[in-house]
Amino acid sequence: MRGLLVLEDGTVLEGVSFGASGTAYGEIVFNTNMTGYCEALTDPSYRGQILMMTYPLIGNYGVDSSTFESPRIQPRAFVVRENCMTPSHRTSRMTLHEFLLRHGIPGISGVDTRMLTIKIREHGTLKAAVCTAKNARPKDILERVREMEHPTESNLVAEVSCRRTHRYGSGSKRVVLMDCGAKRSIISNLASRAEVIRVPYGTPAERILELEPDGVLISNGPGDPAHPALMERTAQTIKRLVGELPIMGICLGHQLLALSLGAETFKLKFGHRGGNHPVIDSRKKVRITSQNHGFAVSDGVPRQLKVTERNLNDGTIEGLRHKSLPVFSVQYHPEASPGPHDSLSLFDQFMEMMEADRG
Repeated sequence: MRGLLVLEDGTVLEGVSFGASGTAYGEIVFNTNMTGYCEALTDPSYRGQILMMTYPLIGNYGVDSSTFESPRIQPRAFVVRENCMTPSHRTSRMTLHEFLLRHGIPGISGVDTRMLTIKIREHGTLKAAVCTAKNARPKDILERVREMEHPTESNLVAEVSCRRTHRYGSGSKRVVLMDCGAKRSIISNLASRAEVIRVPYGTPAERILELEPDGVLISNGPGDPAHPALMERTAQTIKRLVGELPIMGICLGHQLLALSLGAETFKLKFGHRGGNHPVIDSRKKVRITSQNHGFAVSDGVPRQLKVTERNLNDGTIEGLRHKSLPVFSVQYHPEASPGPHDSLSLFDQFMEMMEADRG
């Protein structure tokens, strides 16, 4: 069946629909990974967005639930150049079409993703819609796209955070995971090293301290870190915990930690989304990182913070550390195993930080 991709600048592309029938609205972004579409589709950080893969063939190894980062598909729609309908892999349990259909997510293939990537790089991310419904009128869809509220104006974290406390793993150390949209791989990396207590994003500092943790990790997540709901609740909780416990932040957690300490954030033109972003630290050591974010911490951070890493492509801040307290954060995703193991040691550094603080 025919599918439509409509952008707010008036671009209308026709392709082939797959997945569920319907119309989905969001912010179109691109991911440059050659593999990992199952991980990307289930990453809570893509909430509110229309995800487009730049690699031309997607779905060729099918869908395997062991690779999921959350229980459901998070983007509102999926855009690819070619959708493979005959996957080949021993662990595959369904096709990409069946996966999207099961979760009610529309997809479109057969569109020029190279042209779209260039457009987004030149003009920035755009509001968009994917329509796979019959008899859809592009003019009507375009009007609604232009009138719609930008997804980041909503509290997307509230849509992906857990609703109650969960416990994982065991060990001599206890970590509270503030869930702003935590990926399963973050939980597994922590649970292999310590007891993990996962709490909702709005949990007050007093409740976290009652759990008697050795440290707190602030997770990744979707949307604008400076959203009023996050500033009022999550950032205030972090501000209260700084100086009380060792703290680590990842991606959105990095941004929220910076905001709680007086820094500012800004929206990137088209974001960083992929698995091969080079980052350089203060020792001139370069690591290859996996990234997925549309916002970044602004330069000119407060004096108590030290910039420890920067993106080699555009110079944006990739790492922060408090000068006198056991607090640090990274913009990239160490749990995503880029490099493939360049950044996993950050979890060990967090454990060592907790051990030193306990001593």
